[in-house]
Amino acid sequence: MNAIFKRKSIRTFKDKDVEDEKIERLVKAGMQAPTALDTQPWEFIIVKDKSNLKIISEMSPYSGFAKNAALCIITLFKLNSFRDRETFVWMQQDMSACTENILLQAVDEGLGAVWLGTYPDDERVNYLGQQFEIPNGIIPFSVIAIGYPKEDYQADDKFDKSRIHYESY
Repeated sequence: MNAIFKRKSIRTFKDKDVEDEKIERLVKAGMQAPTALDTQPWEFIIVKDKSNLKIISEMSPYSGFAKNAALCIITLFKLNSFRDRETFVWMQQDMSACTENILLQAVDEGLGAVWLGTYPDDERVNYLGQQFEIPNGIIPFSVIAIGYPKEDYQADDKFDKSRIHYESY
């Protein structure tokens, strides 16, 4: 549980590359996420080139710091992973679990990371689709900016006992 309680959105990074072995473990962690009916709808684009990181930084008013990350992982889902509407309705949970697993693995690797919301914002989805030549039927879900944190950090304690209810509200 250390990774859970240490995780914090990190937006400033050292100018230092992340090792390929760590990147592979990040993606493996994403692929370990639970999925409804075991659809495993994910694919990933690893972005390390500075010009491509700059493109991501221009995706929205909130993504500017991505240009200083060591890398970004674009999580994607494949529409053909879902048999029908009933299985598709669980996609956001599947992909959110995948994204969170990567964020937690980043902590375990000594990295900092932040989740940049993408789906269901059509403008952001289309922007990434065009910029990264993503084929039809493959949809960007999130972008995770990752790198070595510029400074040591402490996560905030968010525990609030008043939000816990037993048996009923």
